[in-house]
Amino acid sequence: MESFQETELCFPQLLNSSCRRTVRPRSLSLLIYVTLSFISLLTVVLNLLVIISISHFKKLHTPTNLLLLSLAVSDFLVGLLMFFQIMLIDGCWLFGDLMCSLYFLLDYVITCSSIGTMVLISVDRYVAVCDPLQYPSRVTEGRVKVCVSLCWLLSAAFQCLLLRDSLRRPGGFSSCSGECVVVVGYVDGVVDVLVSFIGPVAVIVVLYLRVLAVAVSQARAVRSHVAAVASQDSARFPAKKSEIKAFKSVSVIILVFLVCICPYFCVTLSGGDSVLSASSVAFVMCLFYLNSCLNPVIYALIYPWFRKSMKLIVTLQILESGSCEANVV
Repeated sequence: MESFQETELCFPQLLNSSCRRTVRPRSLSLLIYVTLSFISLLTVVLNLLVIISISHFKKLHTPTNLLLLSLAVSDFLVGLLMFFQIMLIDGCWLFGDLMCSLYFLLDYVITCSSIGTMVLISVDRYVAVCDPLQYPSRVTEGRVKVCVSLCWLLSAAFQCLLLRDSLRRPGGFSSCSGECVVVVGYVDGVVDVLVSFIGPVAVIVVLYLRVLAVAVSQARAVRSHVAAVASQDSARFPAKKSEIKAFKSVSVIILVFLVCICPYFCVTLSGGDSVLSASSVAFVMCLFYLNSCLNPVIYALIYPWFRKSMKLIVTLQILESGSCEANVV
């Protein structure tokens, strides 16, 4: 009986105060750990490739790529934090109360800045498509750096305010040793959902719908122009292809973003004044993290420069003298 107790307790030496582990079949536990470890590793590797590419090659130092760099940095850190989330699958936190509060703070700041960067990318693409003539003067590297810096600073300030009680009293809301929890009040939770979810989603949807409308109108204009010099049949195909391509791009970006973050914020909002346990929200958190793995695929792999720079990185050609001047555009 004693050995059975020891296998279920987070800290067997603390029989009266230790939390209990979540016991699962070994095959299921192995599947969970392998899957999440693969997602975490893939997230780190893909975003690291984006970071190295944009940082190393001077041809890639553009305002849009600076936004991609900020997104890649936040998603890279999310991938690293996933290793802590993997350790929490069995319900035990082994790093102390202070580290628990700092873990949640860092996690919230990174994910909030990631969402904020996605909004900035939406604004960048909106200006590029809807006002291309004014884009070079309105979107400069200096302004982008300021916006990115403000995004990170405001995210940090907002999350510190949101988790103020847990930061003041690390471990004050834990019911047993080995539990990692933070308290978010109902009002704070509503504000968090408005600022970190509803607001950004509304901005992204509105901007991308506007971009889609402009893309469709441009495709129709091209079709009308081509129709004046060619047959009607030959003009119909490019317009239809452009409309479908624009629609798919917008749909994939919005749907992946919503599918990955909706469950987490729905749990947060419905929980009201409850305590958020890292072990109890493991699934929705990992789904939330999955968006960071998909971001480099959506935002970077669609660009030819990423494939070129990735080849130079993998083959270690970036170690050669003058490689930063290589034309990867």
